[in-house]
Amino acid sequence: METTSRVAAQGSTEDTPSTPEGVPAARRAVDGYLRAPFAWYGLDEAFSGPRWLMQVATAADGTVQHGSTGHGDEPSIRPDAADRSAADRERFAVVVSVPANPTRRSGDGTGVLEATSVSSAAWLAGSGLLSFTWPAQMDHVLRGEWLDQQTEAAWELADDLAGPDWTTLSLPVDGVATPFHYRESEFGWVLAGTAGGGVHLGAYGRGLSAYGLGFAVVRDITSYA
Repeated sequence: METTSRVAAQGSTEDTPSTPEGVPAARRAVDGYLRAPFAWYGLDEAFSGPRWLMQVATAADGTVQHGSTGHGDEPSIRPDAADRSAADRERFAVVVSVPANPTRRSGDGTGVLEATSVSSAAWLAGSGLLSFTWPAQMDHVLRGEWLDQQTEAAWELADDLAGPDWTTLSLPVDGVATPFHYRESEFGWVLAGTAGGGVHLGAYGRGLSAYGLGFAVVRDITSYA
């Protein structure tokens, strides 16, 4: 599959809670987004709820590879049984922006960078949803195994967008009806498609219906900080 590597998706992030002394966390977060050479997407103006920054992922040379913007309630990370009912009430949608790139040479000329495709966006969205999901009553020993299994399943699903697990959903992107691949699970929903301007879009969420969403270029990413 032509897609961003699983290592990059899970671990190569620019933004962390810790920041150099004197640099506000919000400022550091938005700086990562401002360095991107591609447009960021989020929900369109019909969504009136809270908006927040998440993370950007970078290559070894510092190039921004992809990132996400959040909308609605900031979801609990890996909820345990004790707070599962609260997590089920969360209403959020996350939009993943991935620049469309063919296979290309790295900046220093020493290697080849992976291509990105709609499958890349689908994989990032699927794995992103898993990062905010834990089955209730699962002990700590089994969680790692569960996440490995579900992550592999998300990878395989993203590699088969024409398969029976996906349906087609048309949603507006900058006001233009755009086809998306869409699937639901017990954890939430995932969709992926291509926007104008050479950006693939992934999205995932819970509590908000995907059928009523629209996407648009974020004109001022600092408004999310």
